[in-house]
Amino acid sequence: MAAEVIYGDQLAQSLREAMKEEVTALKEEGLQPRLVVVLIGDDPASRSYVSGKQKAADFIGIDSELITLPDSTTEEALLSLISKLNQDQSVNGILVQLPLPKQINEQAIIEAIDPSKDVDGFHPISIGRMLTGQETFLPCTPFGIITMLKSKEIDLEGKHAVIVGRSNIVGKPVGQLLLNEHATVTYTHSRTKDMQALTKKADVLVVAVGRAGMITQEYVKPGAVVIDVGVNRTEAGTLTGDVDFESVREVASYITPVPKGVGPMTITMLMKNTIKACVNQNKK
Repeated sequence: MAAEVIYGDQLAQSLREAMKEEVTALKEEGLQPRLVVVLIGDDPASRSYVSGKQKAADFIGIDSELITLPDSTTEEALLSLISKLNQDQSVNGILVQLPLPKQINEQAIIEAIDPSKDVDGFHPISIGRMLTGQETFLPCTPFGIITMLKSKEIDLEGKHAVIVGRSNIVGKPVGQLLLNEHATVTYTHSRTKDMQALTKKADVLVVAVGRAGMITQEYVKPGAVVIDVGVNRTEAGTLTGDVDFESVREVASYITPVPKGVGPMTITMLMKNTIKACVNQNKK
């Protein structure tokens, strides 16, 4: 029997409806969640992400401002802007859209954001708290993945989760969040020997490498839950994931599609983090 498809767009919409009500209630208390997104340069993928974030914010009632800066912006100018936003009490969340032009040190920018406004969950303090199981802002894509798994009541305790990819944005943190849910976690990456032998043992397989159709049926254990984080554009211009959806769907128990899978959840978790930041900053 073919796998059940976990549609992230449907789950995202229902979560956004609930957040809309939450924001309405906050406004009645005189609180207005506010997110500032900084976009440098004109990368089409970044523009598309940012536009999705703005639409979600508008729907939920979050005040969202986009600051666009030219590709030639210096690191010093960006740090100065972040310092202003850190001090502006009306700003609850700050997001600097990655990647950044080569003259700017990404890590320096991430570390400059006030951890209480780090709605992307990338600051070393946020990451450290996540590693030690403390309350913090979770990175949006891994947070979205865990939320999708929980929405289907997939029990993670004691399960073997295999991560394909070890990026700081998805691979490493999603493994940690699965570990926090008491799964046993194995990381695989470009230098792993005999990756297929490992992925074949996974009860939960999370793929985030950016190689279209890399994971085929032969890599997947029958009945596994497969989460596809990859977004690749084919020559025909269509979007496709890192998993060969049609073949893997025949053996998996659950699978996420691309598009309409993890992507909408990433943006939704950013909104959730922004609301949380507003509430935290206004605790009397």
